[in-house]
Amino acid sequence: MKKGKPTIHEIARVLNINSSTVSRALNNSSRVTQKTKEKVLAKAKELGYERNLLASNLRRNRTNTIGVVVPRVSRHFFSSTIAGIEEAAFASGFNVIICQSLEKLDREERIVKNLIANRVDGILISVSMETNTGKHLEYFQDNGIPLVFFDRHCEGIPGTSKVIIDDAQAAYEAVLHLLEKGCKKIAHFAGPKKLEIYKNRLKGYKQALKDHQIPYNPKLVLTSRLMEADGYDAAEKLMKNNPEVDGIFAANDVSAIGAVKYLKKLGKKIPDEIAIVGFSNEPISEVIEPSLTTIDQSGFEIGKIACDLLVRNIQDQDHSVHNKTIILNPTLVARDSSDRKVNR
Repeated sequence: MKKGKPTIHEIARVLNINSSTVSRALNNSSRVTQKTKEKVLAKAKELGYERNLLASNLRRNRTNTIGVVVPRVSRHFFSSTIAGIEEAAFASGFNVIICQSLEKLDREERIVKNLIANRVDGILISVSMETNTGKHLEYFQDNGIPLVFFDRHCEGIPGTSKVIIDDAQAAYEAVLHLLEKGCKKIAHFAGPKKLEIYKNRLKGYKQALKDHQIPYNPKLVLTSRLMEADGYDAAEKLMKNNPEVDGIFAANDVSAIGAVKYLKKLGKKIPDEIAIVGFSNEPISEVIEPSLTTIDQSGFEIGKIACDLLVRNIQDQDHSVHNKTIILNPTLVARDSSDRKVNR
């Protein structure tokens, strides 16, 4: 018969000590001498003993598992944040369950319920475009399970933390860049206004215009889900109704690329006739023609910081790191789509 895996009882029998001492030694307890620990660890290795981490974690009411919810793993920003999350989680001894909402609220709600059922110790989430309330996330707060938002977040959920960039400042810098390049009439491709990040990007757009004495025109703000087709359609609508527009600030790169495709089809010269700035620094933004000026969001850093914050929330019993907001500074990456000659 095939011999089963060795247990702490077998180690105890061979060493002629009790099982509780073996258990404490394997858990590096201060109640066991260093000499005994070394004897137990050596014998455990000799016998091929492997700790049952699941049982150990359940005894501590801990699974050492973090749930991560993103809108789409195919987006470079979110894949970058996941890379940062996994690196930080691995370093802290945590496993990661990755789920995608595909921008659907009902899917996000089901994912959250499944993560709860799987007894995650905490959750990192960037909410979907359909999420306008954090009602489905209140369970975490009510049951003392740490929740940290990154990038897209919901306001009004006490006890939660978030890691974001300064979206208003990023938008301000994007529009300022277009103004410095000589643009006089700048349109904005906005995301759903119920999401804080798109509210703040619109806010930054408005503030930059105001600071340069340019009247805000709501007809130049086109709201959509910011897919490539949305950018294409928005550019078409813009050129039909406001052909004098000479600059576009898009709330993400995908919609900006859609606009580039339509404008090239129309025969518009980019950036000489119309300059474009996107947001998120997708890899394709560097290789399209013309290459796209954009805002870099530091996805890897956001993911790593968010995970570190969540782990501290899980491990810190006095809740000193709850309700924390970390805001990172954005970076403008200037490329060909806005590199127009300026007449001064």
